[in-house]
Amino acid sequence: MPWRTGTVTGVGSLPGTDPLEAAKLVLGELSVPHLPELPNRGHLADLAGRGAALLADLYVDVQPSGWRLTPRGSREGRRAKDLLKRDVDALELAALGSHPEHLKLQATGPWTLATVLELQRGAKALADPGAVRDLAQSLAEGLRQHVQDVQRRFPQTTVHLQLDEPSLNGVLQAAIPTASGFATLRAPDRQTVRDQLRTALAAHDSTVLHCCAARPPIDLLAEATAISVDAAMLDPRDDDALGEALERGTGLLLGVPTDTKAALQTVGRMRDRVGVRDLTLTPPCGLAGSSDARREMQQLTKAAGEL
Repeated sequence: MPWRTGTVTGVGSLPGTDPLEAAKLVLGELSVPHLPELPNRGHLADLAGRGAALLADLYVDVQPSGWRLTPRGSREGRRAKDLLKRDVDALELAALGSHPEHLKLQATGPWTLATVLELQRGAKALADPGAVRDLAQSLAEGLRQHVQDVQRRFPQTTVHLQLDEPSLNGVLQAAIPTASGFATLRAPDRQTVRDQLRTALAAHDSTVLHCCAARPPIDLLAEATAISVDAAMLDPRDDDALGEALERGTGLLLGVPTDTKAALQTVGRMRDRVGVRDLTLTPPCGLAGSSDARREMQQLTKAAGEL
């Protein structure tokens, strides 16, 4: 596992619309590069579009309200898959002649995906437990295929898979609005949430669960081999759960300010509270809105070197 002190990776998203330029950036600046996500290209490349592109044997289309599951393939669904393939092509081209030791892929997790995809009748997939189960299974198969494709292109690289679950707390707290917006959807029981996370995580053997929301559910994130959280969103009440996860050998990707001094201060406070030993630094969340992503990566790399 690469999640040791001194390493730096990204959460996933970057500014801009050029996949080759973004690929060169992560390969040049990060000790653990990742497949860049460029949501500024529009709905085909945002959280919902990228997640929809990874579904196997389930079809999607874009409606005025957003992405919706459909009984047959659509032009927009095929375009989303093609965009993902071109991103992988760009990464392979940017790395031509080199072999990164580690590479991280990101995908929308099953519960967040269930909050942004609609069923054919217009309700959110989250409202139907059977639909959520189908989504998790379809996503797991799509992720297996995705990892295999990337591994074939990078045979000497260890590939890691990150699932992004920014809506996980909202799901657990019954805070996800219905399609109409006049009510919220009932929360599934915690074991059901855990089961569907496990279904998706079974797609690969080296996994990360990422949640940058306040008070992230550490016990659920620890179903992965590593967790990714924003230090600013952690509460002292989370310390025991985080410490227990780390003692069991769970890796930690810690989101910190993208300023060397502030990053070091943040890590120092976390070490005082939890006794963190090994950790990988990341930005607090994606960098899609950054005006200078390269500088922010360099600041984190400098902090990691001092640690």
